[in-house]
Amino acid sequence: MIRRWALWLIIANLCGLIALTFALPQLMVAPGPLIPAHKAITSDCFACHAPWTGVAANRCATCHKLADIGVRTTTGMPVKRKGNAIAFHQSLTQPNCIACHSDHSGPQLVKASQQRFAHALLKPELRGQCATCHRAPQTPLHAQSGKNCAACHSQTAWKPATFDHRRFFALTGPHKASCSTCHTGGDTSRYTCFSCHEHQPAQIRAEHAEEGIRNIENCVRCHRSGDGEAGEREGGEGGDDD
Repeated sequence: MIRRWALWLIIANLCGLIALTFALPQLMVAPGPLIPAHKAITSDCFACHAPWTGVAANRCATCHKLADIGVRTTTGMPVKRKGNAIAFHQSLTQPNCIACHSDHSGPQLVKASQQRFAHALLKPELRGQCATCHRAPQTPLHAQSGKNCAACHSQTAWKPATFDHRRFFALTGPHKASCSTCHTGGDTSRYTCFSCHEHQPAQIRAEHAEEGIRNIENCVRCHRSGDGEAGEREGGEGGDDD
């Protein structure tokens, strides 16, 4: 049986922990420090949390008015946006701050479970405007791909990208080669067929001229794969075009 003095010691410790929880909640129960902008409410847990139910999203609107997010600060000063950035918070399907934001930094053990931004929260008309929030990588491939990010990337994850090479040239048979075989120098905006083929440009130019085809600089314009006649584009005899 627990001695009376030990029982009172346990009760005293519990009371002390409860008192410290209310007196210093940021040290006792907070999962990490608040962001610097919220330093003023460090000791006021109920500015964001509702008793017994956790964070209440509607309490964010006490300081952050939906119409002002991304436009003006909480003090009324205009927000300076970079590049083509837009104020998209007003176009969310669900104006719920905690769906994307976590004020506490959180311990390392739970960082993997923190909720991240989901593009599904955006209204459909905004989901294709990637360039307003994201900057394309400075590579030759992205420079020529324009703003059609959805051609390779999904909105669930940036990686892996699903580039469909068949839209340009089917990599069948012996053409299942490395990128550098055709795209020399790491420049994916250009390609050459003469890294492997024995024929020379002058020879090919003369053979195509007999068929009335003068422009042979862009092989895949007519040859869509390496399957010989089956890989040629219908109407390839119209090679007089630029």
